[in-house]
Amino acid sequence: MTHTVDVVVIGGGQAGLAAGYHLRRKKLDFVILDAQDEPGGAWRHTWDSLHLFSPAAFSSLPGRLMPAQSGEEYPDAHHVVGYLADYDQRYDLPVHRPVRVDSVRRDGHRLRVETDSGAWSARAVVSATGTWWRPFIPAVPGRSTFAGRQLHTTGYRSPEAFAGQRVVVVGGGNSGAQIAADLALADDVDLTWVTQRPPRYLADDIDGRALFDAATARRRALDEGTGDTGGVGSLGDIVAVPPVRTARDAGLLKAEPMFTRLTADGVIWADGTTAAAAAVIWSTGFRPALAHLAPLALRSRQGHIATEGTRAIGEPRLHLLGYGDWTGPASATLIGAGRPAREAAAEITALLS
Repeated sequence: MTHTVDVVVIGGGQAGLAAGYHLRRKKLDFVILDAQDEPGGAWRHTWDSLHLFSPAAFSSLPGRLMPAQSGEEYPDAHHVVGYLADYDQRYDLPVHRPVRVDSVRRDGHRLRVETDSGAWSARAVVSATGTWWRPFIPAVPGRSTFAGRQLHTTGYRSPEAFAGQRVVVVGGGNSGAQIAADLALADDVDLTWVTQRPPRYLADDIDGRALFDAATARRRALDEGTGDTGGVGSLGDIVAVPPVRTARDAGLLKAEPMFTRLTADGVIWADGTTAAAAAVIWSTGFRPALAHLAPLALRSRQGHIATEGTRAIGEPRLHLLGYGDWTGPASATLIGAGRPAREAAAEITALLS
């Protein structure tokens, strides 16, 4: 059976819900297809100590301020999951879950969305699957010979799983720094933190509010042709959230340069220095989860889809939300999801009318 609607939104995380809010305001007939069996998106799968970079009031989706979390300046992931579940219910968004989308194909004047529970025919599609589901691990020599445990950021939960072990954390971004701090502050974990370049901490008083402003200013400057301000990257790589600041100031976050290869029992650097390890945690980033769009043949060699705003240049019936700055300033954050979603809903409304 094929269901027919105006718009299909693929993904029920923060970007998909923001899209649903604005599509509802435009009075369009739409559905949100979410592969997860419960609300919360990727926030349901993060490590235990993860907190937002910004206070609750500056971490909200459109139309509904996130309430403050008692005793926490920066809410934790569990609080975010509860907020997203409440948001879903408050606006009575038509979320279908669990529904896994297999492909999106052109079908005459419409787009056909194939899923594991039937097909949907839509006049427009919003892809909001994010990046969490496509972790990236670099092809470092020796990975297949390492006898210990290897996992990505997506598989890390807490230091307890590594009690009494030597652990190497790879990555100089926020995830790498936060997981390294989590392990460094544990009494019974021997940590080695490895980064491609020396860690670049943002000033201690900078949080997600400033990052959103920086990303927005960069996008505006590029659009107006006044030059590249550098955006968030010009400020640094690591937000000094309280646990990172504590570990750093205690001298527990000494970063080593990137090793050249893994061995059976650890890692080795170019000068022959070695470090034993029972586990390697790869905090090495993500790639856009876009496999469902492969039949549209829109991706470049760099893995992105060329867009104008959120609209795919090669398929004007497709919009992309939440994949990073290339789909809107800070669009992969809670505070940054709303504006691109509003713009996408406006463009879709114009297209359908």
